[in-house]
Amino acid sequence: MSNSSDIAALLEGREVCVCAGSGGVGKTTSSAAIAMGMASRGLRVAVLTIDPAKRLANSLGLEELGNEARQVEEKRFTDAGLEMKGELWAMMLDPKRTFDDLIHKFASDEGARDQVLENRIYQQISNAVAGSQEYMAMEKLYELHDEGDYDLLVLDTPPTRNALDFLDAPERLSRFIDSRSLQFFMKPGRSGLKLFGRGGGMVFSVLKRVTGVDLLQDLSEFFNGFADMAEGFRQRSAGVTELLSDDRSLFLIVTSPQHDSIDEAIYFRRRLKERDMPFGGVVVNRMHEAPGGGRDNVEKALTPDLGEALAVRVANNLDDYRALAERDQENVERLEAELDSEPIILVPYLDDDVHDLVGLAQINEYLFE
Repeated sequence: MSNSSDIAALLEGREVCVCAGSGGVGKTTSSAAIAMGMASRGLRVAVLTIDPAKRLANSLGLEELGNEARQVEEKRFTDAGLEMKGELWAMMLDPKRTFDDLIHKFASDEGARDQVLENRIYQQISNAVAGSQEYMAMEKLYELHDEGDYDLLVLDTPPTRNALDFLDAPERLSRFIDSRSLQFFMKPGRSGLKLFGRGGGMVFSVLKRVTGVDLLQDLSEFFNGFADMAEGFRQRSAGVTELLSDDRSLFLIVTSPQHDSIDEAIYFRRRLKERDMPFGGVVVNRMHEAPGGGRDNVEKALTPDLGEALAVRVANNLDDYRALAERDQENVERLEAELDSEPIILVPYLDDDVHDLVGLAQINEYLFE
């Protein structure tokens, strides 16, 4: 099987590229390579990641990334012998910081903003919600797209058990805001001791005496403050869903040729199809390519230089590698049957781990024609 398309053709006219897939298949590296490849063609591109291992920063030659995009200096490409016609920017999302920024955006005034940000309930909840990296990734993606500073945004999706959980994140937030329980808390006049009854009031009173924390007051202030911002969050969630669903965006599935990873890719493709999301194709990383030459010929050719015992070991290793290549080919053929002529781009198993710009350029020899 040969590559049936290239990334540049798939992304022509697109503003968002979402790289989806399970963990451990080279998704972060592929996202960085795609972003660099598109930037080298003259675009202003930003790649976003939540990868805790910080491999993206290392591969781009940056010491660290933060919640604000940083440009990869043109000199880095020149020093690596690469041509960069456009601009490549990168950022590593800070979910807590992103949530705080949303409070800044949706608060009606500085007083309301500070009341929520300084609230102990918010500080606990924001850390908990920030753990839902999927929603914060969608928020940052939408924010950068709305600002319009980049020709293309490439999102390296969070490493989750279900790599498409992030598609449901905006809807989950809307359901939370519209839920009867939250509306109950946010209704005027329903906060305070009346909300919890006499027994609850006594418990909060004891907690206040023991800890010095007026938990009831904190709850009341938080829910009253959040009530003013709920509509902003609701509209934002709708905007994120709309952006990802139309032809401004494109989803690429990144996988490896291993059996379980191919099963995951097939499942992801079906989920995207069910939701009518704009799908571009699949990148299959780390393909083993079947070596040429028969076992007997290899053993015979190596025996004079290596000796019979070592030549036999090399020939055995060659047989093992050929078996891996045949297994990979069979798995990809299953994927090909599922995709029904949709693009599959194959990236071979490289000799060295990709950790710099040169390595990304090597991957792009297969991603881009």
